[in-house]
Amino acid sequence: MSEAIITAEGLRKHYGRVAAVDGLDLEVRRGEIYGFLGRNGAGKTTTIRILLGLIRPTSGRVSVLGHTLGTGGQAWLRQVGFLVESASAYPNLTVLENLDLQRRLTGAPASAVGEVVERLALGPYADRRAGRLSLGNKQRLSLARALLHQPELLVLDEPANALDPAGIVEVRDLLRELSREHGVTVFMSSHILAEVAHLADRVGIVADGRLVEEAPRDELAARARDFVRDSFTAAEREEALLTDDLERYFLARTGGGR
Repeated sequence: MSEAIITAEGLRKHYGRVAAVDGLDLEVRRGEIYGFLGRNGAGKTTTIRILLGLIRPTSGRVSVLGHTLGTGGQAWLRQVGFLVESASAYPNLTVLENLDLQRRLTGAPASAVGEVVERLALGPYADRRAGRLSLGNKQRLSLARALLHQPELLVLDEPANALDPAGIVEVRDLLRELSREHGVTVFMSSHILAEVAHLADRVGIVADGRLVEEAPRDELAARARDFVRDSFTAAEREEALLTDDLERYFLARTGGGR
């Protein structure tokens, strides 16, 4: 069994009477790509914000990179790259200026800027102000900032958001390379099954703030194929993979729906 990089036990976050996260247990192992799958509003982003120490849980225990959150400061964050909710950058700074500022904040070497610009295909936009980038290129810049200091753990909230199909494939290949060749652990959320099915080693399905199903990618893909074959015509299969129909199926099987 590989070392656990992220663990959450009985994690809860309440806003008044609303339970955004409701007794969630989670384990992410070193070097794997873990897909955190759920509809919008299922509790994915709240969970990620707790894991990064951005908000405090109502109850439960969280450990990241061997550090129990809430104790011993936040030095561990230097080993983490993250993208939460939406692309962000200083809009009046250029792409290169944003990356150089991030480099100095994280202590990365000067050569890291050029390397990450090449990896994320940001060269043509290097001197453009971030506020004038397209949504897709803003997402690329945010991913570049997350990768700049070669983190041990990447926590990505909807990393393919606003990317065109070619960009999605490029990011998918990059994350696979980081995991397979450099041992980087990737925790990524998505509301699209097809996106995580192409990439994740394991997939956890979250609904109503609870982890209701977890399976290796191959097992999940086989079950998804069976469901699509039994329930849809051949012409409808592709469309089914881009909706939440499969999630509803898993929730029905596990009793995760309300």
